[in-house]
Amino acid sequence: MKKTLFFAFGMATLMMGCTSADKVTKNTLNQEEVMNRLSLEDKAHFVIGVGMAGFSGDDAVIGATKNLVPGAAGTTYPLDSLGIPAVVLADGPAGLRIDATREGDSATYYCTHFPIGTLLASTWNQKLVEEVGQAIGEEVKEYGADVLLAPALNIMRNPLCGRNFEYYSEDPVVAGKTASAYITGVQKNDVGTSIKHFAANNQETNRMNTDAHISQRALREIYLKGFEIAIKESKPWTVMTSYNYINGVYTSESKDLVQTILRDEWGYEGTVMTDWFGGKDGAKQMWAGNDMLQPGKAEQFDSIVAGVKSGKLDEADLDRNIQRILNLVEKSPRFQGYQYSNKPDLKAHAAVTRQSAAEGMVLMKNNEVLPLKENVKNVALYGCTSYDFIAGGTGSGNVNHAYVVSLLDGLKNGGYNVSDELKSAYEKYIADCKEARKKEIEEMAKKDKQAAMLARFMPGTLPAEKQFSSEELAKQADASDLAVITIGRISGEFLDRKAADFNLNDSEMKLIQQVCEVYHKVGKQVVVLLNIGGVIETASWKELPDAILCAWQAGQEGGNSVVDVLSGKQSPSGKFTMTWPVKFTDAYSSKNFPIDEDPKIDMMNQGQKGNVKNVDYADYEEDIYVGYRYFDSFDVPVSYPFGFGLSYTTFEYSDAKISQKNDIYDVTVTVKNTGKFEGKEVVELYISAPDNKAANKPSKELKAFAKTRSLKPGESETLTLSVTAPELASFDEAASAWVVAEGEYQFLVGASSQDIKATLTANAKSFQIKVNDVMKPQVQMNLLKR
Repeated sequence: MKKTLFFAFGMATLMMGCTSADKVTKNTLNQEEVMNRLSLEDKAHFVIGVGMAGFSGDDAVIGATKNLVPGAAGTTYPLDSLGIPAVVLADGPAGLRIDATREGDSATYYCTHFPIGTLLASTWNQKLVEEVGQAIGEEVKEYGADVLLAPALNIMRNPLCGRNFEYYSEDPVVAGKTASAYITGVQKNDVGTSIKHFAANNQETNRMNTDAHISQRALREIYLKGFEIAIKESKPWTVMTSYNYINGVYTSESKDLVQTILRDEWGYEGTVMTDWFGGKDGAKQMWAGNDMLQPGKAEQFDSIVAGVKSGKLDEADLDRNIQRILNLVEKSPRFQGYQYSNKPDLKAHAAVTRQSAAEGMVLMKNNEVLPLKENVKNVALYGCTSYDFIAGGTGSGNVNHAYVVSLLDGLKNGGYNVSDELKSAYEKYIADCKEARKKEIEEMAKKDKQAAMLARFMPGTLPAEKQFSSEELAKQADASDLAVITIGRISGEFLDRKAADFNLNDSEMKLIQQVCEVYHKVGKQVVVLLNIGGVIETASWKELPDAILCAWQAGQEGGNSVVDVLSGKQSPSGKFTMTWPVKFTDAYSSKNFPIDEDPKIDMMNQGQKGNVKNVDYADYEEDIYVGYRYFDSFDVPVSYPFGFGLSYTTFEYSDAKISQKNDIYDVTVTVKNTGKFEGKEVVELYISAPDNKAANKPSKELKAFAKTRSLKPGESETLTLSVTAPELASFDEAASAWVVAEGEYQFLVGASSQDIKATLTANAKSFQIKVNDVMKPQVQMNLLKR
């Protein structure tokens, strides 16, 4: 049968591969001819994936596509007779997730485990994030995948969301700008991204059936704004809709979301796909403009065919979606004939992850113990995760990596000595705990195989911390120059974190208390390291150690990255992109979050919507007051504010000025390194609207940020932070418009949301930008107001 692809230039050129800089004509599809030759059944197949083994789909097609890139999340539906290949879609945000080994193949296909999204965002360095994205994109391309199912930029609405480790911030500007840089970097390789989860996937409990009740204002200002920024700036190839409902409608079945806002208002021209098993009614998803349904279910196929035959679904809507998928296929490396090598430069990428991870670590406390002095050689290492370092979270955010550098290995690589006695004690203790967990899952499998499968896939419970007697600690202190304690946390898909996961458990608290007491008694210092994916409680114990470093989950080079910071090889310059509350319930959203609820795991989305608050629905009563917008506006004490992060050096802000030209406000400020160490500083620009309290606006909102280059002692750099007049706007529901109120605005130059270095003022004229009046809540809510 005649194929519809034709070659615009020689195959020799194709074999070489094309970079994004090569603006030459590539292989193209004759889409009109393709459309003319597709039957209704072909069309219905093409808009859903090939299915997933063990769940649903065409077994023959699954068999033909699953080995294209083993371990990939799925593919598009191939139409071989028309020259249309299956395009490979693969997880995930911290690096490509494919099978590392393959049956009958002695080669390995390990991928680099890069830092988690939260750590990358904590760098506040878009250039660095773009470089990480470019390295990830190279692995995507060289391992034969076409679209990376990332980045994930949902808002950190509550500290206990199980998937916060994948997300960037509680603030939409930080989230949007970070995602934009990531997308730009990945797509430089001529592979695609899938920005997710669109939108309001802010809890994992019952995620496939829960209904997020959100005001139009909060939707526009908080939960959609980051997507808008990233999509307009970086043009991701695909957008992935989320599992949840918003105001009574599944996101993948919401024409208001997918067509009216995303396409009509924002001008998005790419492909929209579902999350895996997302949505229920295939015909309604097609009508809404959700182009592709993954991984593909028989009932979706039936719904689409029946919908067209009955007139419920206009075939023109189906055709429109097909053309968008054809556009995606046409751009893919697989269609373009790229000859992937299966040999990305893993060594170079390990260097990228090591450096980027160090820059995103946040120094929380430092009583002149860090960087470690030259006389510190012998380190007593405590905490299970010091020896079993956590690279990242579980689920689709995990990466099949070749190794993880533990803190133990990192210290040894950095020239430090670690007690062999402690090492042996911990290794035996950890091995015993893992063996007990393995037997527990084996017993579970005898009764419930699916439960056991999920238990292996999801984050397990970390072992209680090993305890030591006062005599043992005294002996260890005598033989050491310094103690380091690592506290670990792991989370992932399907489950939100428990309250107990936020607080330190008894074994952790006792370990910190006893080590600090014994070491301080003999004049030696203690550093606490946090190997975590989300915020934990710190207020009750942070006065005990001499230093605290939040290392997050730093990927496979984690131990080396941490030691680069501890030793002073790299000065920490990360800052928090979220608030650290004193208690997790201090976050106003905790009133409407499924704390310690039944997770209701439903892989196939067969559950029915019920009426259980915070499980089947959640009222976003905090409205726009998410994170620092709440804590700062209502004067609620925090353990660490948004934007906080210490350095080994000190910085002076001076000569802050503001100028206005047309609709652009430029703020300049000079930052000088006044300390003894080289370092970088993040400058944050907040806006305070006139009469914000009476107008029910936050006391301040982040609108721009910038990071200096690495400044030597005495060096200065002048930064410019720009804000446009429309960025001053708030959303007015009554007018269905973005509205800028006339008056004097304060431009607050800060080192954190609670450390303002300079206050500037400028006037703005009133104006409004009308948008569509869509996605209204269907229930009454008691919204928080100032």
